[in-house]
Amino acid sequence: QVQLVESGGGLVQAGGSLRLSCVASGRSSGRVASNYVMAWFRQAPGKEREFVAASTWDGGSLHYADSVKGRYAISRDNAKSTVYLQMNSLKPEDTAVYYCAAARPIHSLVVVATASYDHWGQGTQVTVSS
Repeated sequence: QVQLVESGGGLVQAGGSLRLSCVASGRSSGRVASNYVMAWFRQAPGKEREFVAASTWDGGSLHYADSVKGRYAISRDNAKSTVYLQMNSLKPEDTAVYYCAAARPIHSLVVVATASYDHWGQGTQVTVSS
């Protein structure tokens, strides 16, 4: 019903920037755009998937992992069913596969939990060289 497709990953030097995009498509993409919480997670080799950032449907409430606060910014364009992740001042430890996720409206206390999300993209690789 909903497909999420990420793009924008790549190789960048430490201190550089990247912007990831995630487009929702499918029969329920309009519902995703107007109601769902959209988030980004990441998973480094040998590590568990971890929360990065999340946005309520209207962008009125944003959440960030402590490790990315002040460097990353999540935003969304509901008219395009797209969520973005602007990543600045990248560090080698930011290297991971980044995943887009969508969830029906959820409490802010659980936005960091992977189990809260109903739909996932296939991921895009971000590699930061030192």
